[in-house]
Amino acid sequence: MNKSTILKKVIAGSLMALAMSPVATLAAETLKWGHVYEASTPYHEAAKYSAKKFEEYTDGRYKINVFPASSLGKENALNEGLALGTVDIIYTGVSFLKNSYAPITISNHPFVLKDFNHWKSYVKSDLFKELASGYGKVSGNEIMSMVYYGQRQVTSNFPILKPSDMKDLKIRVPNAPVFLLFPKAVGANPTPLAFSEVYLALQQGVVDAQENPLPTIKFKKFHEVQSNINLTGHITDSLTMIVSGNTLRKMSATDKTLLSKALNEGASMATAEIRKQEKNLVEWFRGEGVTVNVVDRKPFIKAVAPYYRKAKDLPFTYKTYIRFMKTAKK
Repeated sequence: MNKSTILKKVIAGSLMALAMSPVATLAAETLKWGHVYEASTPYHEAAKYSAKKFEEYTDGRYKINVFPASSLGKENALNEGLALGTVDIIYTGVSFLKNSYAPITISNHPFVLKDFNHWKSYVKSDLFKELASGYGKVSGNEIMSMVYYGQRQVTSNFPILKPSDMKDLKIRVPNAPVFLLFPKAVGANPTPLAFSEVYLALQQGVVDAQENPLPTIKFKKFHEVQSNINLTGHITDSLTMIVSGNTLRKMSATDKTLLSKALNEGASMATAEIRKQEKNLVEWFRGEGVTVNVVDRKPFIKAVAPYYRKAKDLPFTYKTYIRFMKTAKK
């Protein structure tokens, strides 16, 4: 047997042994998850938890890399990225789904959600399933889960106790149309700005105020540049966990189910933590020297009410609105 034949047999034997070895596995399919929240937030921690669970559930066939703090783009860019293939999974606010399917933004309209219990009932309702399905049919993407984001409160450098206190106030809002409704109804001047720009805009006086839930106010440190938190609770907000349709079409039915399981577990984790923080933060802010003002919401609700009487301006039907309100009773 010549040296060439021996070498060929050695190589063939080595390759066969490698193929039969338990450590010889295909490289994991890696997904990208982008969001605009800092790495210190419960949202990022929950995303990492979901990523870990999905890798476990698929025996390492899938990995998810999570990119926080707008590192893959701001909110609108992330939504566009689902179709472009630059991102596989995102967190995004419900209001940013308007361009795809406006009716699903109903939960982000001022004062339609009464409280956390109403939020829980709604996300478990048949109505939400129908609206999520409507979004999926139009966009091609899938809402896998919902995360409680909290009640949005107004911060400022003076007390806001009645609608007239907001007249001409230059208030930062997210860059989505539904967030303009509340400020306009009370005579304020809504100013859309990217999330990452808000702290500096407040510090430099580019805007006079902003609105976000208490946990967000804390982790973005807005209380460092605003002396008052006014408990308007004008929107009970949510984040959606959305997976690109392009990504899902490449998955088996089993893997899709496992991804849904992992994302829902992360969503429950984030929701529980945000709810816990929301309950405790009023006293924490007061301990930090911030003035927290309890607000009579009735005059604010009255100011917004005319919008709901203009059916032609609503992105949802009156029938949908009635069904939505009834979810609070279940």
